[in-house]
Order: sequence, then C-alpha cells, then structure tokens
Amino acid sequence: MRQSDSDEIKGDLFRIIHIDEEFSTIFVRYADGKTARLTNTELSKLKKNSVILSNNEKWTVLPEEVWPRSLHISVIRAILNDGTILGESGNTLLVLGNPSNLEVKPDFTVEIDGPTSEICRVVAQEPIRVLQHPADEQISPASFLVRPQSGDLTFDDFGGYRNVVIRAKELIETQLERHAELEKIGARPVKGILFTGPPGTGKTHLARIIANQAGANFYDISGPSIVSKWVGDTEDLLRKIFYHAKHSDSGKSIIFFDEIDSIAESRTGASHEASRRLVAQFLTLMDGFDSSQNATVVIAATNRADALDPALTRPGRFDWEIEFGLPTLSDRLEILKIGARRIQCSEDLPFLDIARRSHDWSAARLTSIWTEAAIIAASDRRTRIAGEDMAQAYERVARRPDRKTESPS
Repeated sequence: MRQSDSDEIKGDLFRIIHIDEEFSTIFVRYADGKTARLTNTELSKLKKNSVILSNNEKWTVLPEEVWPRSLHISVIRAILNDGTILGESGNTLLVLGNPSNLEVKPDFTVEIDGPTSEICRVVAQEPIRVLQHPADEQISPASFLVRPQSGDLTFDDFGGYRNVVIRAKELIETQLERHAELEKIGARPVKGILFTGPPGTGKTHLARIIANQAGANFYDISGPSIVSKWVGDTEDLLRKIFYHAKHSDSGKSIIFFDEIDSIAESRTGASHEASRRLVAQFLTLMDGFDSSQNATVVIAATNRADALDPALTRPGRFDWEIEFGLPTLSDRLEILKIGARRIQCSEDLPFLDIARRSHDWSAARLTSIWTEAAIIAASDRRTRIAGEDMAQAYERVARRPDRKTESPS
C-alpha cells in the first residue's frame, strides 16, 4: 500500500465497559487504562465491550481487532468459593476477570489483557514460568500412597520374630478391624507404634504386610524425602498427608515414617529453628488427628530410638514400641526357608548349617545370600540354585565388611 492511500485514524479510542440506560450514561476505558464517564443519547446503537473512536463528537464503532492489547501471561493460583480467580503474574497476585466464561482451573496458564486483567485464552493446562517456582516442587500426599493389593504380602512372607508378628496381628485385629468396637467402648485408640531395631531387621517389610493384610491405604514416607529447602513447605506437606489419610476411601490408613529420627530428632539449644518447628508440627498432628471417622495409625521406624524427641515417645502419641532385635537361630533358619519359596532351587540346601554360622546377621544380610547364589548359578548356565551355590554365596557375603549397628537397649 502506498503512503498516500492510507488514512490515519485520529481521535480518542475507548472501550465501553458499562451502560447506564436510566441516566443515559456510559462508562469507558481508554487505551492507556484510564476510565471515564460519558453522556450519549444514542445508547441503542452501543453495546458493552464495543470499541469506539470519538472524533469531533462523532462516534464510530470500530472492529475488535483495532483495540490495542497489552497481553501478559498469568498462572491461576486459586479459585475462591465466590468464583474470584486469583492469578500470579511475575511477583504480583492479581484478581482476574473471565468475561468469556472460559473453563479454567488452578495451575492453568492463561493470557490476560494487561490493563483489565481479563482472561483472553487458556495457554496451557499446567503452570508455565520463566523460573522454577517453589510451589511446583511440592510433592502431593498421593505420591506417597501405596494401595493394598490382593494376593500380595502376607505374614507368611515374614520370617522369624514370632513375638513381633503376634503383636502386629494384634494391631490389625484391634486398632483397624475392631475400630468400631473400640469407639463404642469409649477407649482411646492407639495412635502410634514405634518400630525400633538395627537396620535390615524387617521393620519396613512388616509395616507393608500390616497395611496389606488390613486392606488399609499405606503411606510410605522416608523422613528425608519430605524435608524441603523452602520454609514451611515440610510442615504443610505433613498436614496434607494426615488430612489425606483421614479422608481415605478405604476407611483405614497407615502412615509409615521410615527414619523418623531424621525429622523428629530431640530438640536442644543447638537445634536449628526449622528442625524445632518441624518437630512441633509433628507433635501437634499426633495430638490433633481424630480417628473417629477413619481408622488411622502412624507407624514409625528408627534404628536410633535414643535420638528421638522425648515428647514424641510419651503415652498418647507412640503408645506401642515393638523392638526388632537381631534374629535368633530359629529366626535365621525360617528367614532362609522363606527366601527359598520364590526361587528355583534344589532340595539339598544347607539351611541349618548357614543359620548356625550366620550369628549376628540381620535379615537383610541373610536375604542377600540368595542374590549371590543366583549369580553363581546363572554364570554356570544353570536355572536352579544348588547347595554348593548357597554355600559359596554365604562365603561371599561373609567376606563383606560388616558395619554393625548397636541394637537399642
């Protein structure tokens, strides 16, 4: 197009944002964001959101595309109960308009008109930012959830420790299966059970069996996995996990904290403020959660029971303590036999001989014999483990450095 063929649009450009027919008044917003009130008698020709050019008291309706836009990107942070949409743009929290009634949800990325903060379109259904936001690193409670599976782990898969297993079965029978009877009696249910003992003695394994046999939702949480570098995030995640467990669809939940000493270590004058705050939050949750509607039990495992904050182990929080010592001779024999159930092996295995020679071995160390025996058999192109393989595997495991952990007194 030649220069002489173009006509410059002169005048004031504005958009109608409200029409008051009673007083023949319209409210407008100019392109620079300022607002004004104008009087016009020809309201019948005007509509809300119309783009108008005013020139010498002559008003001309222009196409929508003429309106200058200053578009920004915003991430929807929340939608309040009254429908108010809160969006984050840069470091600013905005109230967003939605005149087109677009379907939006929290964490949607939307394009907004700068002057009006009105949503123009949905860019993506997930948050898009230039820099990583702390909230994007948060882990949901559901990510810790391990749902029970039929035909999975049973108490027959846990070798040895007869007294420990009896106590665990009692936990299921009374606290989870007979929860309604406890409520009618008026007895205070057990909220927490503490598993103590050296590493590799089966504490986590038994917790999974308990959850599976009870048909309960199982939250498997390693202490370090929920600790965040952002202030307040860890406490918030703890609160959400307890809330999620309380409202589980199965009606029964077990929250299992492995390495509980990493988040509930004894508070001293030298403790970091974040550590003291985390312990205080954990204590508050243990005292505050109500299991009247949902049978919820907290199980925590540690091999450093003496490092726990004393307030955590008092009655009313962790009422039961089940100690896992190193397996006895009969325990070791049973652990070895259970390990052979799912492995292709011959019938002449030296179970008793290895059980006698593996004094002070943990269950995990005993179980590693099967891995070594399988490697020996496979390297010899055989599909079954022989007695000689098991004997050689014992020698290999026995030669490994044994970094023993003292059993709690």
